[in-house]
Amino acid sequence: MTDTMRAVVKAVPGPGFEMQRVPIPRPGPEDVLVRVRAASICGTDLHLFRWDPWAAGRVHPPLVVGHEVCGEVVERGSMVSTPAVGDFVSLESHVICNVCAFCRTGQGHICENARLIGIDRDGGFAEYIAIPAQNAWPNPPDLPLEIAVLQENFGNAVHTAFAFDLRAKKVLVTGCGPVGLMTIAVARAIGARAIYATDISRFRVDFARRMGADLALHAVDDPVLDAVRQATDGEGVDVLLEMSGAPAAIDQGFALLKPGGDAALLGVAPAPFSFNWNHHIVFKAAHVMGISGRRLWQTWYQGRGLIRSGAVDLSPMVTDRFQLEDFHDAFERMASGDSGKVMLTP
Repeated sequence: MTDTMRAVVKAVPGPGFEMQRVPIPRPGPEDVLVRVRAASICGTDLHLFRWDPWAAGRVHPPLVVGHEVCGEVVERGSMVSTPAVGDFVSLESHVICNVCAFCRTGQGHICENARLIGIDRDGGFAEYIAIPAQNAWPNPPDLPLEIAVLQENFGNAVHTAFAFDLRAKKVLVTGCGPVGLMTIAVARAIGARAIYATDISRFRVDFARRMGADLALHAVDDPVLDAVRQATDGEGVDVLLEMSGAPAAIDQGFALLKPGGDAALLGVAPAPFSFNWNHHIVFKAAHVMGISGRRLWQTWYQGRGLIRSGAVDLSPMVTDRFQLEDFHDAFERMASGDSGKVMLTP
């Protein structure tokens, strides 16, 4: 093994990334070194690529980017007993402190000292990544790369869908990007009565039907409010799963949420926006929950159960594959809206 590796780097503030040779990271006593077998692009990575205000206020270059990663453990620190060298693992991106009040009360997903790979510390669009051993989730050795690479992102879908009881409920998913699409599959698997979905991409509207939506609508061109109200006999939906962060979709979703309904919100808005607080939440007596990351490690166990039982089939989700050096083309594909997940392989 040489001393350097190829990596996709946010070298300086501003749009775009660079391919560079950087030192291979060395694992600490509680870390493992993982040889990356595949990584996938997340919406967060697009924020960094475009260098929007959120990215500019959060990320401090230079930084190796990428946080959805699977690979093989090739070295481990002196205090690590598991996973073993040779194990095939997927990575949890939130590196938590284990000592703050949130970590100690089972809320590590909102650890006040969390450092995210590819955002706060070097990530996995590279040939190798060093990470705490507890963040390496062992997979069956024969798990397809296309499934293993989705585990972290799939956890967002699982966390959102399990936020409220969906059994026999009418559910609206606003935003059919990859996490929204996987959320549809989870909602179907855990017993939703009917699933409605909206997006501004025709490709993803069609994809939503493939993943189990009973009614999928274009958020702009189709009469969403009338169509969903008609489908629900004028009642509206029991549960809103908001995955887009788009102000118009959020307003539309809450307009369709029936009084006393539940709303789980994962989508991140691009900036503050005007919202009818009284009508959509207070007078409606809505139950609202923000979703951040994955519950550690409950969500991982739930996701593993859904996949291994066959209740959720993620095989359609990776629609495009690129070599790591073709990262620019891969990001353009992801940004087009005409893809599922886009996978990179070193």
